[in-house]
Amino acid sequence: EDTMIKKLRKKLVAVAMLSLFIVLFIIIGTVNVLNYTRMVDDADRTLNILKENNGSFPRPDMLHGHGGEMFKGMSPEAPYESRYFSVMMDSNGNVSTIDTGKIAGTDTDEAAEYAVKALASGKTEGFMGQYRFTLKEADSGSLIIFLYCGRGLSNFHSVLFISTAISIAGMLAVFLLLVFFSGRIVKPVSESYDKQKRFITDAGHELKTPLTIIDADAELVELECGRCEWLDDIRKQTKRLTSLTNDLIYLAKMEEGQRNTVKIEFPLSDVVEETAEAFRARAINENKKLELDIQPGISYIGDEKAVRQLVSILVDNAVKYADSEGNIRVKLTSIAGKQNTASKSKCQNSISNKKSSVEPRQAALIKQPAVSRAIKLEIYNTCGHIDAESVKHLFDRFYRAEQSHNSQTGGYGIGLSVAKAVVEAHGGRISARTDDGKSLGITVVM
Repeated sequence: EDTMIKKLRKKLVAVAMLSLFIVLFIIIGTVNVLNYTRMVDDADRTLNILKENNGSFPRPDMLHGHGGEMFKGMSPEAPYESRYFSVMMDSNGNVSTIDTGKIAGTDTDEAAEYAVKALASGKTEGFMGQYRFTLKEADSGSLIIFLYCGRGLSNFHSVLFISTAISIAGMLAVFLLLVFFSGRIVKPVSESYDKQKRFITDAGHELKTPLTIIDADAELVELECGRCEWLDDIRKQTKRLTSLTNDLIYLAKMEEGQRNTVKIEFPLSDVVEETAEAFRARAINENKKLELDIQPGISYIGDEKAVRQLVSILVDNAVKYADSEGNIRVKLTSIAGKQNTASKSKCQNSISNKKSSVEPRQAALIKQPAVSRAIKLEIYNTCGHIDAESVKHLFDRFYRAEQSHNSQTGGYGIGLSVAKAVVEAHGGRISARTDDGKSLGITVVM
């Protein structure tokens, strides 16, 4: 399956799961918050009645007859179902009176301990374990009333646990279904994308023949009629179209996984320096300064031809779009001093084979090359102006920043797409940034 389609499937599943999580979080959160709020309101309503009546319920006729707004919504069984106790504290914070007649699970010592803690908290109401309390100030001291809310808290915790468990199970089920059906969902896109790539490859091969014939005919006409600007223009445009066609075919083949790259160890420092130096004369002619900062002795295992093309594209892009008398800097460094695993294995095998034919002392003198496991290539250039939005699309196919839309710079906006394909084929990453809007930095790590 194509990498882009895999990424599309992952994004589809991720967005769907994120959306489901947000919806469930809001629903479950709202339900449990309302459930908790209702439990607290019921407890506070009961505590307010007890508070107004100094720690006891009023007479039944007041509660159910003419009790006013405070008693509305109260169950007739509330005075008999409620479990509570009260503690009277004097002005010095000492316990003076304890009433535990309406509760069996708490004795006087525990009641006094709860009251001391509630008074020390400085709150006028709140939870103390499974009890909700309220404080009433009086001339003789403070009356603290505790209402048992164990059943309500247990129900709240049960609803919270069950709703959370059901939500998790539901999300897991939806995730499995999405993983199973996402392939079918993106199948039309995948087929369309495959057809597009095949068309580019086939059309590119078909275009090669007429372009070659046009170029050959132009040479013949030049031999017959002599050189002229029209023939030069034909040959120039033919060359550009041929380059574009080759780049498109290269991209399509890499995306189709048809490019069987032969990865070998080669001196990366030399490759980068040689490729970049080829642009020095051009930079000098355009009054631009090219600086190289190449760490020597770096080797790399990869497709040397593709890496040369990568460096050439990036340096060419920097020189092409640097402003007049601007600066271009090419920097290569090793970001991991350890030896490449594949190279290490190959070197060990080589040493093992040589040990059979040389003396142990001689074999010990064979040194393994220092091959970097990861390298960083940085290409920097100053430019007239580039905004952050343009930087985001630099690696998009056929995208060109505004300053490049002129006849002098040329280009089709596909070079950086090829560079990205090369980097990804080597398992690396490429990024671009601008710090001040007047410079561009492209970083390759692989």
